[in-house]
Amino acid sequence: MSGLLAGKRLLITGIITDASIAFSVAKIAQENGAEVVLTGFGRLSLVERIAKRLPKPAPVIELDVTDPEHLASLEGKVREHVDGLDGVVHSIAFGPQSVLGGEFLNAGWEDVAKALQVSTFSYKSLATACLPLMSSGGSVVGLTFDATKAWPVYDWMGVAKAGLESASRYLALHLGKQGIRSNLVSAGPLRTMAAKSIPGFVQFEDAWAERAPLGWDLSDQEPTARAICALLSDWFPATTGEIIHVDGGYHALGA
Repeated sequence: MSGLLAGKRLLITGIITDASIAFSVAKIAQENGAEVVLTGFGRLSLVERIAKRLPKPAPVIELDVTDPEHLASLEGKVREHVDGLDGVVHSIAFGPQSVLGGEFLNAGWEDVAKALQVSTFSYKSLATACLPLMSSGGSVVGLTFDATKAWPVYDWMGVAKAGLESASRYLALHLGKQGIRSNLVSAGPLRTMAAKSIPGFVQFEDAWAERAPLGWDLSDQEPTARAICALLSDWFPATTGEIIHVDGGYHALGA
């Protein structure tokens, strides 16, 4: 199969259901010629079942990005399926309920620290764990939600995303010497499982659907997935430390 990602070997994290952005990335990547390896956490059998809905079979590796042993063994587990990586997709975020839903002033450090470790620090952790598998021309791509503003109910997850955006720039700085890029895609609200777990998230949905200049389909992950696949390809060889907005243009509007 030929395509934008022909011959690319990709590690894709974050598939939970077929409504996950990561699932759309894996599907489009395979359709464009990539060889895909997936990771899952927790209910691995669920990820394996969802993976069967992809155009081609894809192996699933268990990975807890907060577990040093999992990160240390990741290279060996990936090499059981491919001999290296050309791209890595970080589609991982988590925050206890106490850090969301208007509880910004009440959230305790222990829960905030968990959100920052999983949603922010893991971007660096995943990238460095994959470095032995990557060479010049490689690409690391993550997902953010516009952290230039304070969003109602998003609270400490917004802080975590701000940290992620900064971490991506620093990763771009330190990986550039090896010819590896780091970029983020800032997507508008999508009805994924993660979004549904945020109390009051419907506020985002209504605003985007009404105001985005290009309109916004809350159930269509494909535009976001296409942008990620483009950043994984060779078509952005000199782009790093960047945040690409895929939000129907909402970010460009005033209050």
